[in-house]
Amino acid sequence: MATDLDIAQAAELKPIIEIANAVGLGEDDLDLYGKHKAKVHLDVLERLADRPNGKYVDVTAITPTPLGEGKTVTTIGLSQALNHIGKDVVTCIRQPSQGPTFGIKGGAAGGGHSQIVPMEDFNLHLTGDIHAVSAAHNLLAAAIDARIMHEDQLSDARLERTGIPRLDIDPYSLTWNRVLDVSDRALRNVMTGLGDKLDGRPRETGFDISVASEVMAILALTTDLRDLRERLGRVVVGMSKAGKPVTAEDLRCAGAMTVLMKDALMPTLMQTLENTPAFVHAGPFANIAHGNSSIIADQIALKLVPDGYVVTESGFGADCGMEKFCDIKCRYSGLAPDCVVLVATVRALKMHGGGPKVTPGRRLHRAYREENLELLQAGVSNLQACIAVARQFGIPVVVALNRFTPDTDAEVDFVRQAAVEAGAEGAYTSDVWAKGGAGGAELAEAVAAACEKPSDFQFLYPLDMSIKDKIHTIATKVYGAKDVDYAPAAEAKIKLYTELGYDGLPINMAKTHLSLSHDPLLKGAPKGFTLPIRDIRASVGAGFLYPLCGEMRTMPGLPSLPAFANVDIDLDTGKVVGLF
Repeated sequence: MATDLDIAQAAELKPIIEIANAVGLGEDDLDLYGKHKAKVHLDVLERLADRPNGKYVDVTAITPTPLGEGKTVTTIGLSQALNHIGKDVVTCIRQPSQGPTFGIKGGAAGGGHSQIVPMEDFNLHLTGDIHAVSAAHNLLAAAIDARIMHEDQLSDARLERTGIPRLDIDPYSLTWNRVLDVSDRALRNVMTGLGDKLDGRPRETGFDISVASEVMAILALTTDLRDLRERLGRVVVGMSKAGKPVTAEDLRCAGAMTVLMKDALMPTLMQTLENTPAFVHAGPFANIAHGNSSIIADQIALKLVPDGYVVTESGFGADCGMEKFCDIKCRYSGLAPDCVVLVATVRALKMHGGGPKVTPGRRLHRAYREENLELLQAGVSNLQACIAVARQFGIPVVVALNRFTPDTDAEVDFVRQAAVEAGAEGAYTSDVWAKGGAGGAELAEAVAAACEKPSDFQFLYPLDMSIKDKIHTIATKVYGAKDVDYAPAAEAKIKLYTELGYDGLPINMAKTHLSLSHDPLLKGAPKGFTLPIRDIRASVGAGFLYPLCGEMRTMPGLPSLPAFANVDIDLDTGKVVGLF
Protein backbone atom coordinates (compact mmCIF):
# COMPACT_ATOMS: atom_id res chain seq x y z
CA MET A 1 0.00 0.00 0.00
CA ALA A 2 1.30 3.45 -0.94
CA THR A 3 2.14 5.68 2.02
CA ASP A 4 0.89 9.25 2.39
CA LEU A 5 4.35 10.44 1.36
CA ASP A 6 4.33 8.17 -1.71
CA ILE A 7 0.95 9.56 -2.76
CA ALA A 8 2.05 13.15 -2.17
CA GLN A 9 5.32 12.76 -4.08
CA ALA A 10 3.55 11.11 -7.02
CA ALA A 11 1.09 14.01 -7.37
CA GLU A 12 1.17 16.37 -10.33
CA LEU A 13 1.44 19.79 -8.71
CA LYS A 14 0.59 22.97 -10.56
CA PRO A 15 2.87 26.00 -10.27
CA ILE A 16 1.56 28.11 -7.41
CA ILE A 17 1.08 31.05 -9.73
CA GLU A 18 -1.58 29.00 -11.59
CA ILE A 19 -3.34 28.21 -8.30
CA ALA A 20 -3.26 31.92 -7.46
CA ASN A 21 -4.52 32.99 -10.90
CA ALA A 22 -7.50 30.62 -10.58
CA VAL A 23 -8.80 32.68 -7.63
CA GLY A 24 -7.95 36.08 -9.08
CA LEU A 25 -4.50 36.65 -7.60
CA GLY A 26 -1.68 37.93 -9.77
CA GLU A 27 2.09 37.78 -9.45
CA ASP A 28 2.13 41.25 -7.87
CA ASP A 29 -0.01 39.86 -5.03
CA LEU A 30 2.56 37.20 -4.16
CA ASP A 31 6.01 36.66 -2.72
CA LEU A 32 7.08 33.38 -4.29
CA TYR A 33 8.89 30.71 -2.25
CA GLY A 34 9.92 28.39 -5.04
CA LYS A 35 7.43 26.86 -7.49
CA HIS A 36 4.79 25.55 -5.13
CA LYS A 37 4.24 28.02 -2.32
CA ALA A 38 3.87 31.77 -1.95
CA LYS A 39 3.06 34.43 0.61
CA VAL A 40 -0.02 36.52 -0.21
CA HIS A 41 0.12 40.29 0.34
CA LEU A 42 -2.38 41.74 2.82
CA ASP A 43 -3.36 44.60 0.52
CA VAL A 44 -5.43 42.02 -1.38
CA LEU A 45 -8.04 42.60 1.33
CA GLU A 46 -8.23 46.30 0.51
CA ARG A 47 -8.56 45.60 -3.21
CA LEU A 48 -11.38 43.10 -2.64
CA ALA A 49 -13.10 44.95 0.21
CA ASP A 50 -16.34 45.50 -1.72
CA ARG A 51 -16.74 41.84 -2.60
CA PRO A 52 -19.20 39.72 -0.61
CA ASN A 53 -17.85 36.85 1.46
CA GLY A 54 -18.21 33.23 0.46
CA LYS A 55 -19.76 30.61 2.74
CA TYR A 56 -17.78 29.85 5.91
CA VAL A 57 -17.49 26.22 7.10
CA ASP A 58 -15.75 25.04 10.28
CA VAL A 59 -14.71 21.39 10.63
CA THR A 60 -14.62 20.02 14.17
CA ALA A 61 -15.06 16.57 15.75
CA ILE A 62 -16.43 14.48 18.55
CA THR A 63 -14.10 13.77 21.47
CA PRO A 64 -11.39 11.74 19.75
CA THR A 65 -9.44 8.62 20.54
CA PRO A 66 -5.67 9.11 20.87
CA LEU A 67 -5.47 8.08 17.19
CA GLY A 68 -7.51 11.06 15.98
CA GLU A 69 -10.63 10.59 13.88
CA GLY A 70 -9.51 12.14 10.57
CA LYS A 71 -10.50 15.77 11.06
CA THR A 72 -7.73 17.22 8.88
CA VAL A 73 -8.29 14.58 6.20
CA THR A 74 -11.97 15.54 6.21
CA THR A 75 -11.18 19.27 6.04
CA ILE A 76 -9.02 18.79 2.95
CA GLY A 77 -11.21 16.08 1.46
CA LEU A 78 -14.37 18.17 1.88
CA SER A 79 -12.66 21.05 0.08
CA GLN A 80 -11.75 18.74 -2.79
CA ALA A 81 -15.28 17.33 -2.75
CA LEU A 82 -16.85 20.79 -3.02
CA ASN A 83 -14.62 21.42 -6.01
CA HIS A 84 -15.64 18.00 -7.38
CA ILE A 85 -19.32 19.05 -7.39
CA GLY A 86 -18.47 22.30 -9.15
CA LYS A 87 -18.02 24.77 -6.28
CA ASP A 88 -15.24 27.32 -5.79
CA VAL A 89 -13.37 26.56 -2.58
CA VAL A 90 -10.37 27.56 -0.47
CA THR A 91 -9.05 25.56 2.47
CA CYS A 92 -7.60 27.36 5.54
CA ILE A 93 -5.52 25.25 7.89
CA ARG A 94 -2.89 25.53 10.61
CA GLN A 95 0.82 24.98 10.07
CA PRO A 96 2.00 21.94 12.07
CA SER A 97 4.74 22.08 14.65
CA GLN A 98 7.99 20.17 14.25
CA GLY A 99 7.31 18.69 17.70
CA PRO A 100 4.43 16.37 16.72
CA THR A 101 5.88 15.84 13.22
CA PHE A 102 9.06 14.35 14.67
CA GLY A 103 7.40 12.93 17.81
CA ILE A 104 4.41 10.56 18.02
CA LYS A 105 1.73 12.06 15.81
CA GLY A 106 3.69 12.65 12.60
CA GLY A 107 2.68 15.30 10.08
CA ALA A 108 -0.62 17.11 9.73
CA ALA A 109 -1.01 17.52 5.99
CA GLY A 110 -4.03 15.22 5.86
CA GLY A 111 -3.66 11.72 4.48
CA GLY A 112 -4.21 9.37 1.60
CA HIS A 113 -5.71 11.22 -1.35
CA SER A 114 -6.70 14.26 0.71
CA GLN A 115 -3.51 16.16 1.49
CA ILE A 116 -1.87 19.57 1.29
CA VAL A 117 1.22 19.40 -0.93
CA PRO A 118 4.16 19.50 -1.04
CA MET A 119 3.62 17.65 2.23
CA GLU A 120 7.34 17.78 3.15
CA ASP A 121 7.29 21.59 2.99
CA PHE A 122 3.96 21.77 4.80
CA ASN A 123 5.20 19.64 7.71
CA LEU A 124 8.61 21.26 8.10
CA HIS A 125 9.93 24.80 7.64
CA LEU A 126 7.35 26.01 5.08
CA THR A 127 8.04 29.78 4.78
CA GLY A 128 9.59 30.24 8.20
CA ASP A 129 6.63 31.56 10.21
CA ILE A 130 7.28 29.34 13.24
CA HIS A 131 10.92 30.43 13.25
CA ALA A 132 9.78 34.07 13.19
CA VAL A 133 7.51 33.40 16.16
CA SER A 134 10.41 31.77 18.02
CA ALA A 135 12.74 34.68 17.25
CA ALA A 136 10.25 37.33 18.38
CA HIS A 137 9.34 35.40 21.52
CA ASN A 138 12.95 34.76 22.53
CA LEU A 139 13.96 38.36 21.90
CA LEU A 140 11.44 39.36 24.56
CA ALA A 141 12.74 36.65 26.91
CA ALA A 142 16.28 37.99 26.49
CA ALA A 143 15.05 41.54 27.10
CA ILE A 144 13.49 40.51 30.41
CA ASP A 145 16.67 38.97 31.84
CA ALA A 146 18.84 41.79 30.50
CA ARG A 147 16.62 44.37 32.17
CA ILE A 148 16.68 42.53 35.51
CA MET A 149 20.50 42.29 35.40
CA HIS A 150 21.07 45.93 34.45
CA GLU A 151 18.60 47.21 37.04
CA ASP A 152 20.42 45.14 39.66
CA GLN A 153 23.75 46.68 38.71
CA LEU A 154 22.94 50.29 37.76
CA SER A 155 21.94 53.17 40.01
CA ASP A 156 18.77 55.14 39.38
CA ALA A 157 20.88 58.03 38.10
CA ARG A 158 22.68 55.90 35.52
CA LEU A 159 19.42 54.30 34.42
CA GLU A 160 17.86 57.73 34.06
CA ARG A 161 20.69 58.82 31.76
CA THR A 162 19.81 55.95 29.41
CA GLY A 163 16.26 57.28 29.15
CA ILE A 164 14.82 53.94 30.29
CA PRO A 165 12.70 53.91 33.45
CA ARG A 166 13.28 51.36 36.20
CA LEU A 167 10.69 48.58 35.86
CA ASP A 168 11.63 46.76 39.10
CA ILE A 169 10.43 43.40 37.73
CA ASP A 170 9.53 40.77 40.31
CA PRO A 171 11.43 37.70 39.00
CA TYR A 172 9.06 35.38 40.88
CA SER A 173 6.11 36.71 38.90
CA LEU A 174 7.53 36.05 35.42
CA THR A 175 5.42 33.89 33.13
CA TRP A 176 7.40 34.32 29.89
CA ASN A 177 9.47 31.20 29.17
CA ARG A 178 11.73 30.69 26.18
CA VAL A 179 10.56 28.59 23.20
CA LEU A 180 11.82 26.26 20.49
CA ASP A 181 10.00 24.11 17.94
CA VAL A 182 11.29 20.74 19.16
CA SER A 183 9.79 18.37 21.72
CA ASP A 184 12.40 18.43 24.48
CA ARG A 185 11.12 17.54 27.95
CA ALA A 186 14.56 18.13 29.49
CA LEU A 187 14.03 21.87 28.96
CA ARG A 188 10.66 22.14 30.72
CA ASN A 189 12.36 23.44 33.85
CA VAL A 190 15.79 25.11 33.70
CA MET A 191 18.00 27.55 35.59
CA THR A 192 19.33 30.58 33.72
CA GLY A 193 21.90 33.19 34.67
CA LEU A 194 24.43 30.77 36.16
CA GLY A 195 28.01 32.03 36.15
CA ASP A 196 29.33 35.43 37.20
CA LYS A 197 27.35 38.64 37.61
CA LEU A 198 27.68 39.55 33.92
CA ASP A 199 25.88 36.32 32.98
CA GLY A 200 22.63 37.54 34.47
CA ARG A 201 20.67 36.92 37.62
CA PRO A 202 20.08 33.22 38.34
CA ARG A 203 16.44 32.22 38.26
CA GLU A 204 14.25 29.24 37.53
CA THR A 205 12.40 29.30 34.21
CA GLY A 206 11.68 26.89 31.36
CA PHE A 207 10.98 26.29 27.70
CA ASP A 208 7.68 25.86 25.85
CA ILE A 209 7.25 24.59 22.32
CA SER A 210 7.03 27.47 19.84
CA VAL A 211 3.38 26.90 18.91
CA ALA A 212 2.46 27.39 22.59
CA SER A 213 3.85 30.94 22.46
CA GLU A 214 1.46 33.82 22.93
CA VAL A 215 3.14 35.33 19.87
CA MET A 216 1.71 32.45 17.83
CA ALA A 217 -1.76 33.01 19.29
CA ILE A 218 -1.43 36.69 18.39
CA LEU A 219 -0.45 35.81 14.81
CA ALA A 220 -3.61 33.74 14.49
CA LEU A 221 -5.92 36.42 15.95
CA THR A 222 -4.50 39.63 14.57
CA THR A 223 -6.18 41.45 11.68
CA ASP A 224 -3.44 43.71 10.26
CA LEU A 225 0.04 45.11 10.91
CA ARG A 226 -1.18 47.90 13.20
CA ASP A 227 -3.22 45.43 15.26
CA LEU A 228 -0.20 43.09 15.43
CA ARG A 229 1.98 45.91 16.79
CA GLU A 230 -0.60 46.85 19.40
CA ARG A 231 -1.15 43.25 20.52
CA LEU A 232 2.58 42.57 20.88
CA GLY A 233 2.89 45.74 22.94
CA ARG A 234 0.15 44.53 25.31
CA VAL A 235 1.88 41.20 26.09
CA VAL A 236 2.25 40.91 29.87
CA VAL A 237 5.40 39.06 30.97
CA GLY A 238 5.02 39.44 34.74
CA MET A 239 4.51 42.00 37.47
CA SER A 240 6.61 44.69 39.07
CA LYS A 241 7.36 44.49 42.78
CA ALA A 242 4.70 47.16 43.21
CA GLY A 243 2.11 44.86 41.64
CA LYS A 244 1.86 46.52 38.21
CA PRO A 245 1.84 44.53 34.94
CA VAL A 246 5.08 44.63 32.95
CA THR A 247 4.55 44.54 29.18
CA ALA A 248 6.62 44.13 26.04
CA GLU A 249 5.97 47.82 25.44
CA ASP A 250 7.48 48.66 28.83
CA LEU A 251 10.58 46.70 27.78
CA ARG A 252 10.68 48.62 24.48
CA CYS A 253 10.72 45.29 22.66
CA ALA A 254 7.36 45.26 20.86
CA GLY A 255 8.59 47.24 17.86
CA ALA A 256 11.46 44.87 17.14
CA MET A 257 9.16 41.88 17.66
CA THR A 258 6.79 43.32 15.08
CA VAL A 259 9.66 43.71 12.58
CA LEU A 260 10.53 40.03 13.07
CA MET A 261 6.87 39.07 12.53
CA LYS A 262 6.18 41.35 9.54
CA ASP A 263 6.52 38.72 6.80
CA ALA A 264 4.91 36.00 8.94
CA LEU A 265 1.74 38.11 8.89
CA MET A 266 1.15 37.07 5.25
CA PRO A 267 -0.59 33.68 4.83
CA THR A 268 1.10 31.00 2.73
CA LEU A 269 -0.72 29.75 -0.37
CA MET A 270 -0.37 26.04 -1.22
CA GLN A 271 -2.60 23.46 -2.93
CA THR A 272 -4.35 20.16 -2.28
CA LEU A 273 -3.70 16.95 -4.19
CA GLU A 274 -6.54 17.97 -6.51
CA ASN A 275 -5.03 21.42 -7.06
CA THR A 276 -7.55 23.41 -5.04
CA PRO A 277 -6.05 26.42 -3.21
CA ALA A 278 -5.14 26.19 0.46
CA PHE A 279 -3.94 28.82 2.92
CA VAL A 280 -1.58 27.58 5.62
CA HIS A 281 -1.15 30.13 8.39
CA ALA A 282 -0.42 30.08 12.13
CA GLY A 283 -0.51 27.04 14.38
CA PRO A 284 -1.50 27.83 17.97
CA PHE A 285 -2.02 25.10 20.57
CA ALA A 286 -5.63 24.04 21.04
CA ASN A 287 -5.57 23.97 24.85
CA ILE A 288 -3.70 26.97 26.29
CA ALA A 289 -4.38 28.83 23.03
CA HIS A 290 -7.43 28.73 20.78
CA GLY A 291 -6.23 26.15 18.23
CA ASN A 292 -7.37 27.73 14.98
CA SER A 293 -5.64 29.00 11.86
CA SER A 294 -5.47 32.72 11.22
CA ILE A 295 -8.21 35.30 10.90
CA ILE A 296 -6.26 36.97 8.08
CA ALA A 297 -6.19 33.79 5.96
CA ASP A 298 -9.95 33.30 6.43
CA GLN A 299 -10.70 36.93 5.56
CA ILE A 300 -8.68 36.80 2.33
CA ALA A 301 -10.07 33.40 1.36
CA LEU A 302 -13.69 34.49 1.85
CA LYS A 303 -13.13 37.41 -0.54
CA LEU A 304 -11.48 35.21 -3.17
CA VAL A 305 -14.51 32.91 -3.49
CA PRO A 306 -17.56 35.19 -3.11
CA ASP A 307 -19.80 32.52 -4.63
CA GLY A 308 -17.93 29.62 -3.08
CA TYR A 309 -16.80 28.12 0.21
CA VAL A 310 -14.00 28.49 2.73
CA VAL A 311 -13.37 25.34 4.76
CA THR A 312 -11.33 25.77 7.93
CA GLU A 313 -10.59 23.48 10.87
CA SER A 314 -10.67 23.85 14.66
CA GLY A 315 -8.25 21.96 16.89
CA PHE A 316 -9.53 18.96 18.87
CA GLY A 317 -13.31 18.57 19.42
CA ALA A 318 -16.45 20.69 19.53
CA ASP A 319 -15.87 21.39 23.24
CA CYS A 320 -12.35 22.71 22.60
CA GLY A 321 -11.40 24.20 19.24
CA MET A 322 -14.91 24.81 17.95
CA GLU A 323 -16.09 26.61 21.08
CA LYS A 324 -12.97 28.80 20.88
CA PHE A 325 -13.48 29.30 17.15
CA CYS A 326 -16.91 30.74 17.89
CA ASP A 327 -16.31 32.61 21.15
CA ILE A 328 -12.79 33.92 20.47
CA LYS A 329 -11.85 33.79 16.78
CA CYS A 330 -15.23 34.86 15.40
CA ARG A 331 -15.54 37.54 18.06
CA TYR A 332 -12.28 39.16 16.92
CA SER A 333 -12.80 38.58 13.19
CA GLY A 334 -16.44 39.66 12.98
CA LEU A 335 -17.10 36.57 10.83
CA ALA A 336 -19.85 34.02 11.44
CA PRO A 337 -19.84 30.41 10.23
CA ASP A 338 -22.59 29.14 7.95
CA CYS A 339 -22.13 25.46 8.86
CA VAL A 340 -20.25 23.19 11.22
CA VAL A 341 -19.02 19.78 10.05
CA LEU A 342 -18.63 17.34 12.95
CA VAL A 343 -16.28 14.43 12.25
CA ALA A 344 -17.08 11.13 13.96
CA THR A 345 -16.01 7.50 13.78
CA VAL A 346 -17.67 4.31 14.94
CA ARG A 347 -14.50 3.29 16.78
CA ALA A 348 -14.43 6.50 18.85
CA LEU A 349 -18.09 6.13 19.79
CA LYS A 350 -17.46 2.53 20.86
CA MET A 351 -14.59 3.78 23.04
CA HIS A 352 -16.97 6.29 24.62
CA GLY A 353 -19.36 3.41 25.28
CA GLY A 354 -16.81 1.67 27.47
CA GLY A 355 -14.69 -0.04 24.82
CA PRO A 356 -11.12 -1.16 25.57
CA LYS A 357 -8.32 1.38 25.67
CA VAL A 358 -7.12 2.64 22.29
CA THR A 359 -3.33 2.98 22.14
CA PRO A 360 -1.33 4.36 19.20
CA GLY A 361 0.92 1.72 17.64
CA ARG A 362 -1.11 -1.21 18.96
CA ARG A 363 -3.69 -3.27 17.11
CA LEU A 364 -7.27 -2.30 17.87
CA HIS A 365 -9.17 -4.65 20.18
CA ARG A 366 -11.67 -6.96 18.49
CA ALA A 367 -14.50 -4.81 19.88
CA TYR A 368 -13.49 -2.21 17.30
CA ARG A 369 -13.00 -4.74 14.51
CA GLU A 370 -16.37 -6.46 14.83
CA GLU A 371 -19.96 -5.26 14.99
CA ASN A 372 -20.86 -4.18 18.53
CA LEU A 373 -24.07 -2.18 18.68
CA GLU A 374 -24.18 -2.34 22.45
CA LEU A 375 -20.95 -0.33 22.81
CA LEU A 376 -22.06 2.04 20.07
CA GLN A 377 -25.40 2.71 21.73
CA ALA A 378 -23.65 3.42 25.03
CA GLY A 379 -21.15 5.82 23.44
CA VAL A 380 -23.28 7.74 20.95
CA SER A 381 -24.06 10.22 23.73
CA ASN A 382 -20.73 11.91 22.96
CA LEU A 383 -21.78 12.59 19.37
CA GLN A 384 -25.12 13.92 20.50
CA ALA A 385 -23.51 16.17 23.14
CA CYS A 386 -21.10 17.62 20.54
CA ILE A 387 -23.98 18.31 18.15
CA ALA A 388 -25.78 20.09 20.97
CA VAL A 389 -22.70 22.24 21.66
CA ALA A 390 -22.58 23.39 18.04
CA ARG A 391 -26.32 23.99 17.90
CA GLN A 392 -26.08 26.32 20.90
CA PHE A 393 -24.25 28.76 18.63
CA GLY A 394 -27.16 28.72 16.19
CA ILE A 395 -25.24 26.96 13.39
CA PRO A 396 -26.46 24.07 11.19
CA VAL A 397 -24.48 20.87 11.85
CA VAL A 398 -23.56 18.16 9.35
CA VAL A 399 -21.93 14.95 10.64
CA ALA A 400 -19.11 13.44 8.57
CA LEU A 401 -18.71 9.76 9.45
CA ASN A 402 -15.25 8.53 8.55
CA ARG A 403 -16.01 4.94 7.73
CA PHE A 404 -13.41 2.24 8.30
CA THR A 405 -13.47 -1.27 6.82
CA PRO A 406 -14.81 -3.06 9.97
CA ASP A 407 -17.79 -0.67 10.32
CA THR A 408 -21.04 -2.49 9.48
CA ASP A 409 -24.12 -1.07 7.77
CA ALA A 410 -26.09 -1.51 11.00
CA GLU A 411 -23.54 0.55 12.94
CA VAL A 412 -23.48 3.29 10.30
CA ASP A 413 -27.29 3.43 10.16
CA PHE A 414 -27.45 3.72 13.95
CA VAL A 415 -25.05 6.70 13.93
CA ARG A 416 -27.04 8.37 11.13
CA GLN A 417 -30.27 8.11 13.09
CA ALA A 418 -28.69 9.27 16.37
CA ALA A 419 -27.20 12.32 14.63
CA VAL A 420 -30.52 13.44 13.16
CA GLU A 421 -32.32 12.87 16.47
CA ALA A 422 -29.74 15.15 18.15
CA GLY A 423 -30.43 17.98 15.71
CA ALA A 424 -27.89 17.47 12.92
CA GLU A 425 -28.90 18.04 9.30
CA GLY A 426 -27.74 14.50 8.65
CA ALA A 427 -24.75 12.14 8.86
CA TYR A 428 -22.86 11.18 5.72
CA THR A 429 -20.09 8.65 5.25
CA SER A 430 -16.80 10.00 3.97
CA ASP A 431 -14.20 8.12 1.95
CA VAL A 432 -11.94 11.04 1.05
CA TRP A 433 -8.82 9.29 2.35
CA ALA A 434 -9.10 6.59 -0.34
CA LYS A 435 -10.93 8.45 -3.10
CA GLY A 436 -10.15 12.14 -2.64
CA GLY A 437 -12.90 14.60 -3.54
CA ALA A 438 -15.05 11.96 -5.22
CA GLY A 439 -15.23 10.11 -1.89
CA GLY A 440 -16.88 13.10 -0.22
CA ALA A 441 -19.35 14.22 -2.88
CA GLU A 442 -22.44 13.32 -0.84
CA LEU A 443 -20.99 15.12 2.19
CA ALA A 444 -20.19 18.18 0.05
CA GLU A 445 -23.75 18.34 -1.27
CA ALA A 446 -25.08 18.19 2.29
CA VAL A 447 -22.70 20.95 3.46
CA ALA A 448 -23.66 23.18 0.53
CA ALA A 449 -27.35 22.66 1.37
CA ALA A 450 -26.74 23.37 5.08
CA CYS A 451 -24.98 26.64 4.22
CA GLU A 452 -28.17 27.85 2.54
CA LYS A 453 -30.23 27.32 5.69
CA PRO A 454 -30.98 30.28 7.94
CA SER A 455 -28.67 30.53 10.93
CA ASP A 456 -28.78 32.61 14.06
CA PHE A 457 -25.13 32.73 15.11
CA GLN A 458 -24.60 33.88 18.67
CA PHE A 459 -21.80 33.82 21.22
CA LEU A 460 -22.14 31.65 24.28
CA TYR A 461 -21.61 34.60 26.64
CA PRO A 462 -21.29 38.41 26.51
CA LEU A 463 -17.92 39.94 27.35
CA ASP A 464 -19.37 42.04 30.16
CA MET A 465 -20.07 38.90 32.19
CA SER A 466 -17.77 38.38 35.16
CA ILE A 467 -14.85 35.97 34.78
CA LYS A 468 -16.56 33.39 36.99
CA ASP A 469 -19.86 33.65 35.12
CA LYS A 470 -18.12 33.10 31.77
CA ILE A 471 -16.30 30.05 33.12
CA HIS A 472 -19.50 28.69 34.64
CA THR A 473 -21.35 29.15 31.34
CA ILE A 474 -18.76 27.15 29.40
CA ALA A 475 -18.48 24.50 32.11
CA THR A 476 -22.22 23.86 32.32
CA LYS A 477 -23.37 24.48 28.75
CA VAL A 478 -20.46 22.87 26.90
CA TYR A 479 -18.82 20.36 29.24
CA GLY A 480 -21.90 19.19 31.18
CA ALA A 481 -20.53 20.16 34.59
CA LYS A 482 -22.78 20.82 37.56
CA ASP A 483 -20.51 23.35 39.23
CA VAL A 484 -17.02 24.89 39.23
CA ASP A 485 -14.48 24.76 42.05
CA TYR A 486 -11.68 27.35 42.25
CA ALA A 487 -8.31 26.74 43.89
CA PRO A 488 -6.92 29.64 45.97
CA ALA A 489 -4.49 30.56 43.16
CA ALA A 490 -7.39 30.86 40.73
CA GLU A 491 -9.41 32.99 43.16
CA ALA A 492 -6.43 35.33 43.58
CA LYS A 493 -6.00 35.67 39.80
CA ILE A 494 -9.69 36.44 39.29
CA LYS A 495 -9.41 39.25 41.82
CA LEU A 496 -6.20 40.56 40.24
CA TYR A 497 -7.41 40.40 36.63
CA THR A 498 -10.67 42.09 37.54
CA GLU A 499 -8.76 44.94 39.21
CA LEU A 500 -6.50 45.25 36.15
CA GLY A 501 -9.49 45.41 33.79
CA TYR A 502 -8.82 42.07 32.10
CA ASP A 503 -12.23 40.71 33.10
CA GLY A 504 -13.66 41.90 29.77
CA LEU A 505 -11.59 39.37 27.80
CA PRO A 506 -13.04 36.13 26.42
CA ILE A 507 -12.23 32.83 28.11
CA ASN A 508 -9.96 30.19 26.59
CA MET A 509 -10.38 27.04 28.68
CA ALA A 510 -7.27 24.84 28.97
CA LYS A 511 -8.32 21.25 29.49
CA THR A 512 -7.86 17.74 28.14
CA HIS A 513 -9.14 17.02 24.62
CA LEU A 514 -9.82 13.37 25.50
CA SER A 515 -13.04 14.01 27.42
CA LEU A 516 -15.85 16.55 27.46
CA SER A 517 -14.84 17.01 31.11
CA HIS A 518 -11.49 17.88 32.71
CA ASP A 519 -10.74 14.18 33.34
CA PRO A 520 -9.50 12.19 30.30
CA LEU A 521 -10.89 9.00 31.84
CA LEU A 522 -14.47 10.29 31.78
CA LYS A 523 -15.83 9.18 28.41
CA GLY A 524 -19.17 9.59 26.69
CA ALA A 525 -21.09 12.63 27.92
CA PRO A 526 -20.36 12.93 31.65
CA LYS A 527 -22.78 14.95 33.76
CA GLY A 528 -22.98 16.29 37.28
CA PHE A 529 -19.24 16.66 37.91
CA THR A 530 -17.48 19.67 39.40
CA LEU A 531 -14.95 21.34 37.11
CA PRO A 532 -11.74 22.25 39.00
CA ILE A 533 -9.93 25.48 38.08
CA ARG A 534 -6.44 25.35 39.58
CA ASP A 535 -5.14 28.62 38.12
CA ILE A 536 -5.94 31.32 35.55
CA ARG A 537 -3.41 33.00 33.31
CA ALA A 538 -3.64 36.00 31.01
CA SER A 539 -2.67 36.26 27.36
CA VAL A 540 -3.45 39.96 27.19
CA GLY A 541 -1.78 40.49 23.81
CA ALA A 542 -3.67 37.60 22.22
CA GLY A 543 -6.78 38.80 24.00
CA PHE A 544 -7.99 36.05 26.30
CA LEU A 545 -7.72 34.55 29.78
CA TYR A 546 -6.98 30.86 30.07
CA PRO A 547 -8.16 28.92 33.12
CA LEU A 548 -6.23 25.71 33.78
CA CYS A 549 -8.46 22.69 34.40
CA GLY A 550 -5.57 20.32 35.09
CA GLU A 551 -1.88 19.93 34.30
CA MET A 552 -1.08 21.37 30.85
CA ARG A 553 2.16 20.37 29.14
CA THR A 554 3.42 23.24 26.99
CA MET A 555 6.59 21.34 26.08
CA PRO A 556 5.93 17.80 24.81
CA GLY A 557 8.46 14.99 25.18
CA LEU A 558 9.74 12.51 22.64
CA PRO A 559 8.65 8.84 22.75
CA SER A 560 11.12 5.94 22.93
CA LEU A 561 10.84 5.55 19.15
CA PRO A 562 10.19 9.02 17.75
CA ALA A 563 8.88 9.60 14.24
CA PHE A 564 12.12 11.31 13.23
CA ALA A 565 13.93 7.96 13.49
CA ASN A 566 12.40 6.94 10.15
CA VAL A 567 12.95 10.24 8.35
CA ASP A 568 15.88 10.45 5.98
CA ILE A 569 16.94 11.65 2.55
CA ASP A 570 17.29 9.46 -0.54
CA LEU A 571 20.77 10.45 -1.66
CA ASP A 572 20.13 9.27 -5.23
CA THR A 573 16.93 11.28 -5.80
CA GLY A 574 17.18 13.96 -3.13
CA LYS A 575 13.65 13.07 -1.94
CA VAL A 576 12.56 12.92 1.68
CA VAL A 577 11.68 9.41 2.91
CA GLY A 578 9.95 8.16 6.06
CA LEU A 579 7.84 11.25 6.76
CA PHE A 580 4.18 10.56 7.54
